[in-house]
Amino acid sequence: MEQTGRGSFRSRYIGDKAFYNRMLAVTVPVLIQNVITNFVSLLDNVMVGRIGTEPMSGVAIVNQLLFVFNLCIFGGLAGAGIFTAQFYGSGDQEGVRHSFRVKLWVGAVSTAVFIGLFLAAGDSLIALFLHEGEEALDLAATLDFGRAYLLVMLPGLPLFALSQIYSSTLRECGETVLPMKAGLIAVAVNLLGNYLLIYGKLGLPALGVVGAAWATVLSRLVEAAIVMVWTHRNSKKHPFIRGAYRSLRVPGPLVRRVAVMGTPLLLNELLWSSGMTVLTQCYSIRGLEVVSAQNISSTVSHLFFCAFFAMGSAVSILVGQLLGAGKLDKAVDEARKLTAFCVALCVVVGGIMALVAQWIPELYNTTPLVKRLAGRLLLVTAAMMPVNGYTSTCYFTLRSGGKTIITFLFDSGFIWVLCIPVAWVLAYHTAVPILPMVIVLQSLDLVKCVLGFFLVRSRKWVNNIVS
Repeated sequence: MEQTGRGSFRSRYIGDKAFYNRMLAVTVPVLIQNVITNFVSLLDNVMVGRIGTEPMSGVAIVNQLLFVFNLCIFGGLAGAGIFTAQFYGSGDQEGVRHSFRVKLWVGAVSTAVFIGLFLAAGDSLIALFLHEGEEALDLAATLDFGRAYLLVMLPGLPLFALSQIYSSTLRECGETVLPMKAGLIAVAVNLLGNYLLIYGKLGLPALGVVGAAWATVLSRLVEAAIVMVWTHRNSKKHPFIRGAYRSLRVPGPLVRRVAVMGTPLLLNELLWSSGMTVLTQCYSIRGLEVVSAQNISSTVSHLFFCAFFAMGSAVSILVGQLLGAGKLDKAVDEARKLTAFCVALCVVVGGIMALVAQWIPELYNTTPLVKRLAGRLLLVTAAMMPVNGYTSTCYFTLRSGGKTIITFLFDSGFIWVLCIPVAWVLAYHTAVPILPMVIVLQSLDLVKCVLGFFLVRSRKWVNNIVS
């Protein structure tokens, strides 16, 4: 009986060689791209951090605002992406073409809205994060650095949207290597541009935070150009792009179906990212040094988060394609095995993160208080890595079957109904120090784990939505 039990566990949670080959074919390119991108982001962050605490804080605040835009683009494209993966799984290239056009509309509208918002209220949004703390940091200078950085970053928003529209569609059609290559080239351009423009090398002017912004915009131009040119030159391999711009019209029934499934995803990413920004603002009440420490912690953390970000892509693509092909039981089985692998991976990655948590902040030219706090925040995040991995795969599993309202409640509903009220009370109505506050709020994700377990187990997400 014991042998049977072990066999049952192995068959349920551990896949065969073919399963892991499929998983690695999707995750490795995405993982490599994300790791290199986030590693370069870490180097960028260190380069800006070498200038001083105020420049680093100004850039961190603006990047937190731009984070809302980035997630809005991801969420807006994800609704159409569900259909893209299932259309591709069923061999419907015309359907892929129409879902691509939906993405173009979503990207254009979202970009226009955010550029208008940042032009009209950028200073006011940055000022929300500026509060006196234990150290006498210059809030006015931080605002000036943030404003200068934001204005240069605005031209990069439509470029980011275009690169994501093309790259996400290619991935959903099984082409994961090209977006990875484009991303790698872009991060190399970004890194070199930062070195040259922040510090003024090779006779160029030393532009500081403005140089960092221009380097980012240039890298996004390069990435968008690569994926767009490659896609149009390989129309035989990806016929959806043929005639994609002949008309931007999308059939009404598909628009309605994407709107029904995609609007909750768009709102989810908008509300989730804005919710995370509100949490950061609550933390900032404890002082500008907290903003700086969080900036270091979050930048380093995102390098390690690549583990479950890549697994999320695997769940979306592999499970979505199986659902679109009508292989429902296999989709359930592979979703369970992908989740198990992700949690095990996050245990290992979290342990590595804990080992490096104390020395990475030493790379920054900032105060001892900021370095010490950043290291402790990293330890808390490392401890929660397996929990984050599990909730992430639950989210992408639910989303792959089109249950976007459930994912909306699971993700954004959770943060706005539970996390933000707790953070607001702790920040504005108590004197609880920042570290216990972060521990309390991150521990709330244990509740989310329980919710995710029962939602996935219910199998309400097991749907073929394109036939």
